[in-house]
Amino acid sequence: MRLLILAVGRMKSGPEAELAARYLDRVRKAGKSVGMAGVEVRELAESGAARSADRKAEEAEALKKHIGSSPFVALDESGKNLNSEDFAAIVGGRADAGEASLAFVIGGPDGLDPAFRDQAAATIAFGKMTWPHKMARLMLAEQLYRAVTILSGHPYHRA
Repeated sequence: MRLLILAVGRMKSGPEAELAARYLDRVRKAGKSVGMAGVEVRELAESGAARSADRKAEEAEALKKHIGSSPFVALDESGKNLNSEDFAAIVGGRADAGEASLAFVIGGPDGLDPAFRDQAAATIAFGKMTWPHKMARLMLAEQLYRAVTILSGHPYHRA
């Protein structure tokens, strides 16, 4: 299964970007043992619409074009707070079900369009706090690596 991270907005260079890249490289290498065919990051431009609702709707349309008919997981502060094992179960369950790909979606500064978010296979949060996008992307990269290690029985995750 191919993993896809779709993020509205650009991640500028810096320590967060370097660390996220390091974790994604680990996912690419370790993921092969559990049927992960790689991970790709696509950055989408933020909408320039004047109203928040219009920006979210435009960004949702752009996200849909990249997702196609694949299932996706929305990262949103209104989502469920999962532990790492439950997150790994989502990833592994989709792989076991024979999905060709699974996308993880991070919205723009205004968040995700509610109608779009409601179409997600799962909606998860990294806690109740609001995180900067670069931190959310870094945490997602680390949790994807952690999920791969949990699924493969690697000792990286110590519960």
